[in-house]
Amino acid sequence: MSELSDGRSNGALRLGWTALVEDYAIVCDWAMGGKVLLVGDAAGGLHCFDGKTGTLLWQQSEQHDGSLLAMSVHPDGKSFATAGQNGRVIIRYAQDGNKITVSELSSDWVEHLAWSFDGQWLAAACSRFVHVIGNDGQEKWRAEAHPSTVSALSWSNTNELATACYGRVSFFDGSSGETTQKLEWKGSLISMALSPDGDVVACGSQDNSVHFWRRSTEKDSMMSGYPTKPDSLAFNRNGSFLATGGGDTVIVWSFENGGPEGTRPGLLEIHDEPISSLSFAPRGNRLASGAKDGGVVLWDLQADGAGNPIGAALMPDIVSAISWRPDGRMLGAVDARGNVNAWRVRT
Repeated sequence: MSELSDGRSNGALRLGWTALVEDYAIVCDWAMGGKVLLVGDAAGGLHCFDGKTGTLLWQQSEQHDGSLLAMSVHPDGKSFATAGQNGRVIIRYAQDGNKITVSELSSDWVEHLAWSFDGQWLAAACSRFVHVIGNDGQEKWRAEAHPSTVSALSWSNTNELATACYGRVSFFDGSSGETTQKLEWKGSLISMALSPDGDVVACGSQDNSVHFWRRSTEKDSMMSGYPTKPDSLAFNRNGSFLATGGGDTVIVWSFENGGPEGTRPGLLEIHDEPISSLSFAPRGNRLASGAKDGGVVLWDLQADGAGNPIGAALMPDIVSAISWRPDGRMLGAVDARGNVNAWRVRT
């Protein structure tokens, strides 16, 4: 990425606009059908930018005592939830930032948030506990204590909630909280991604490997040899590819034709430092990667998971989050210095 100077972009990425927030920007996501880009910073600040021009529409400071840690946009795009160190979950309108509900869940940090596919339930992870609340902010159920801190959570399209912690992945019925499946493995799981059909669950592990299960058979496999912990994982929209970090190379495993067991992954090499964020486009096989070198790269993948860079840009610091606009025609990203960039994506 050294061939690009700060702020420059080339290929299929064309800079649309830039902005700056007050602190380390840790999350970003599109809302209102892509009309706005929401950004949260480490100091608890929330910022809403016009998606086309980058004009700041509204902002609020210090919304979570200590730090904001998580944000999740409702599937309808009209509202979003945030959480942080004060154990509070706040649901707001995306249009103006006004509060809808405030839920005091815990005295512990709330580190992970995720809306169910149908938007009925919001899951929040607080230390070893997971709470599920409704749109009204009222708690519907709470899971029993996990063996260790919950490191990741995700919903399947059948409204099951998956959680990862040391030694296991657990699945819960979204409406009742009843445990439907447990997949056990001796090791610390630090990240998780579910395939779109909900059958494959992949987890990055503390021992520099990616472990995955097929839920229908409960058979598991492991991909090892990563130089660092794979804390960035992403499936594409049809579940044929799993992109993984865990070093400065994006490793893409193909689940086609009986893979990934017994196959060689695609190796996407251009970054100078470890991968920090991965996100597939809403359609097709385009993948965006961000890294600690500040680089943002757009890849076009082939059938075997190999691919070529078709666009690149450089931000001033570590890329902390990447988000595709729902139509796939813009890509937003934020970095550790509070920079916010949005690029137009050429088709």
